[in-house]
Amino acid sequence: MTRPPFQIDETGGPKFTRAWVIHPDIKNDNDRRVAEPALAEAIALAEALPQLEVAGSDIVPLRTVSAGMLLGSGKIEELKSKFEAAEVELVLIDGPVTPVQQRNLEKAWNVKLLDRTGLILEIFSDRAATREGVLQVEMAALNYQRTRLVRAWTHLERQRGGLGFVGGPGETQIEADRRAIDDQLVRLRRQLDKVVKTRALHRAARAKVPYPIVALVGYTNAGKSTLFNRLTGADVMAKDMLFATLDPTMRSLVLPDGPEIILSDTVGFISDLPTELVAAFRATLEEVLAADIICHVRDISHDETEEQARNVRDILASLGVPKETRSFEIWNKVDLLPDDRADAVRARAGRDDSVLAISALSGEGLDHMQAVIAEALQGAVREADLTLAFSDGKKRAWLFEQEVVLDEKQTEDGFVLTVRWSAQQEAQFQRL
Repeated sequence: MTRPPFQIDETGGPKFTRAWVIHPDIKNDNDRRVAEPALAEAIALAEALPQLEVAGSDIVPLRTVSAGMLLGSGKIEELKSKFEAAEVELVLIDGPVTPVQQRNLEKAWNVKLLDRTGLILEIFSDRAATREGVLQVEMAALNYQRTRLVRAWTHLERQRGGLGFVGGPGETQIEADRRAIDDQLVRLRRQLDKVVKTRALHRAARAKVPYPIVALVGYTNAGKSTLFNRLTGADVMAKDMLFATLDPTMRSLVLPDGPEIILSDTVGFISDLPTELVAAFRATLEEVLAADIICHVRDISHDETEEQARNVRDILASLGVPKETRSFEIWNKVDLLPDDRADAVRARAGRDDSVLAISALSGEGLDHMQAVIAEALQGAVREADLTLAFSDGKKRAWLFEQEVVLDEKQTEDGFVLTVRWSAQQEAQFQRL
């Protein structure tokens, strides 16, 4: 995983890989996105890798997808001329590409090729900083490569890539043998299990302290880290780029006239997030599952803010976030809107208790946001005494699983427990 951020050219300076971004606009795709903003996002993804230089881009309309080549022969020749003129070394396809299509297109264009999943994996591999993040990315990459290395067997006579997982000078090529990859996955899972257990211990320690958790979630580049830094005084990397934050960060924060909370900043979501990454980062996102309040941060100035919000909601639902978890939509970047639109957004937010309009950059609306969260959390964590009969073993086990038991005494009739729990946990207990 460890590698220099750049290759070095003959002058001793960083060598950039010239890339071309293609968005296939497939007419009969039911999940088809609007082509122009989709291409803009794909370019932003490419620019998130510092060693890439985007030489150009194209939207390629397609009626049908060619099983062997993805594109038609005429379009392939047309693009080949562009690539040769621009001295392109890497083509990025904003969508899925099969191993056969990848092999054929690389041969036709004489370039390296990455699909959307491969590019996102590259970005994550470049950004992962914690041991947990590194392990998760490695596992996701191996699962992704596993099918490609096996299916593209004839393509293994040369070492592919030059950026990260796909191989390149100075890097170890993963064995094509399926068993070798499976052995690596087993090893990585064991290491990750240890890290996850450590995280669980930390979470258990926090559960003994009456601090509710507020999790910031949202589409990548929505401004979560800027908001996190503004509220906590932390120095989490916050840049105008996709996936600036990868590893989760937590800080304590005392809300004005409210309780002390733990604020959690998480990895940003994105449309068509690779399933390998959703599965790999499930352990990290457990912090969201345990949150008392979820703040869904939206870039309200973005042209596709509604589509982005739907993607975030879909991913949260797939992760199994409890429906009873209190949530707020934080409409960020109102400072980037024209005055009339900004006023309309503020007015709409004022009519909905679950919507807050802010600017993490200028600080607008942050005092009100903290006051609303404090009000929602008042009484969120409280102590209570419970008496359980010996036959209530299921309820007792659930309480210990939730790590809310502070004290327990056994009597002739059963157990007397002192618990510290949230209103959400109390409601769950009552339904047992």
